[in-house]
Amino acid sequence: MASSTVSFIIIIIITTVLLPSLSSQLSDLFPSNNPPPFLGKHSHPIKQPNHHQQYRYETRYFSQPLDHFSFLDLPRFRQRYLINTEHWVGPSRSGPIFLYCGNEGDIEWFAVNTGFVWDIAPRFGAMILFPEHRYYGDSMPFGSKEEAYRNATTLSYLTAEQALADFAVLITDLKKNLSAEGCPVVLFGGSYGGMLAAWMRLKYPHVAVGALASSAPILQFEDIVPPETFYNIVSNSFKRESSSCFDTIKNSWNALRSEGQKEDGLKQLSKTFHLCRELTSVQGLSDWLDSAYSYLAMVNYPYPSNFLMPLPGHPIREVCKRIDGSPAGSSILERIFNGVSVYYNYTGEVDCFQLDDDPHGMDGWNWQACTEMVMPMSSDQNTSMFPAYDWDYSAFREGCQRDFQVTPRPRWITTEFGGHDIEHVLKSFGSNIIFSNGLLDPWSGGSVLKNISETIIALITKEGAHHIDLRASSTEDPDWLVEQRATEIKLIQERA
Repeated sequence: MASSTVSFIIIIIITTVLLPSLSSQLSDLFPSNNPPPFLGKHSHPIKQPNHHQQYRYETRYFSQPLDHFSFLDLPRFRQRYLINTEHWVGPSRSGPIFLYCGNEGDIEWFAVNTGFVWDIAPRFGAMILFPEHRYYGDSMPFGSKEEAYRNATTLSYLTAEQALADFAVLITDLKKNLSAEGCPVVLFGGSYGGMLAAWMRLKYPHVAVGALASSAPILQFEDIVPPETFYNIVSNSFKRESSSCFDTIKNSWNALRSEGQKEDGLKQLSKTFHLCRELTSVQGLSDWLDSAYSYLAMVNYPYPSNFLMPLPGHPIREVCKRIDGSPAGSSILERIFNGVSVYYNYTGEVDCFQLDDDPHGMDGWNWQACTEMVMPMSSDQNTSMFPAYDWDYSAFREGCQRDFQVTPRPRWITTEFGGHDIEHVLKSFGSNIIFSNGLLDPWSGGSVLKNISETIIALITKEGAHHIDLRASSTEDPDWLVEQRATEIKLIQERA
């Protein structure tokens, strides 16, 4: 294994220094400048409003300013929000309002996948509110997605600051109209939505009394956490199931590159991985595999789920079983295909796979990652099963300038919301935030993992994955998850 690693490094040096004409081949060895793998790309409109009968809501729209921070006469846009007042005890009894901070995707998808809020609302007599994040779902400025995503000028109002202002303006107006100014607002959010929940509590403490920020990597910026953290956690999730599975995946990238360099290599790779169209580069397939492993680590739940894809319980365990248990004589890439099919085709209903050959372009989350949500990523050759690479801000910046004609602001998030010396800052200026994390979640490494004060609480579960606590309760929930949610409910009761 050591000799193959040395050969791998030598190949990189030769192609970088001596053979610049082969730069396109070199790029196949590394992950492309994709945005951080959050969940919004999987969100989709709910085709049937009663998809989950217990989650009944009314869909409403609120007229929002395009720019909260200027006084220009700009067009407004309609922000969609979902509301349920079935269990709300009203303003006379100071009934709380549970507000979920909408993520980078269709709000209905997040609503039906955040069962915890629906489960606990009746016992609190709470209203439920799911406002949609601007530029996603039906909440499109300029009248349509085509116009909103037209260029850097129209996309310039897509920021976390503007989204938080949307939430604050909406809830303030709604409370006034309902004569509910005295009703406490409790924020919820998972992943990017969890980051927004934590930031909103810090930026608008007069609007919300507390926040549950689940799987919220608010420290995944600049040099606050090592850039290799994310891929190390993904890799460890596979390694803990099977060291041979880890080794197979680690060695597969070199096999992938070697096959792609052959005369009919791309054609053969397309056949091996049952792709609908023939590959034009190895990079597309590499990204496809990278995404599968990352998302598998994020949703490595102990029970079957249909959150991103139909998956069995402990899906990484199943992936490794298929990789390790492939028939004798299977090539390394055939083993990889057998394993990754757990993620992309567990039901066996897919005949061929479509790859996104162009991960860039006018996409909302890509834009956010290229402007303010700059989260450094790297992969360590010793600890990661992914190809080794260093965080290269210059290359990242060039990609953003090429795709969006915009220059990233990598220090803006920590300037606007903080992050450095987080313990001192939150202890001095923050209160009433629960940071919940499962250590199997690769984003946990960028979150707050210890108690800061009596009211800034970190709830950690060793076997938890990406905001599993926000999922609906189930008879299959392990004891540690039941206990975690009970603790969260107790903490919310103390604040609401």
